[in-house]
Amino acid sequence: MDMNDRTYWKGEVEKIKVVKLEEKPLVRFTLKTDGEAKENCLIKTHSLNFLFHVAEGNSIVIYGQRNQRNQVVVKKYHVNQ
Repeated sequence: MDMNDRTYWKGEVEKIKVVKLEEKPLVRFTLKTDGEAKENCLIKTHSLNFLFHVAEGNSIVIYGQRNQRNQVVVKKYHVNQ
C-alpha cells in the first residue's frame, strides 16, 4: 500500500497547537510514526475532546485522509493506554 493511499496512521504525538480558536477549534499536531517519519495532522471534528484526552508524547492511532497540502485531516482517533 502506498503511503499516500493510507488512511490509518499510528505514532507518537508531538507539538500540539491550536491554529484557529472558534466554537470548534482547528488543532494542528505532528505525529511521529514508527519509521521516524513525521506527519502534519489537522483535527477540527472532536478537537476539544482531542485537546482534553491527548498530550504530547501519547501514542495514538488516527484515521483520515490527506488534503491538497499533504496534511492528514483526522476524522477519528484512538489514544493507546
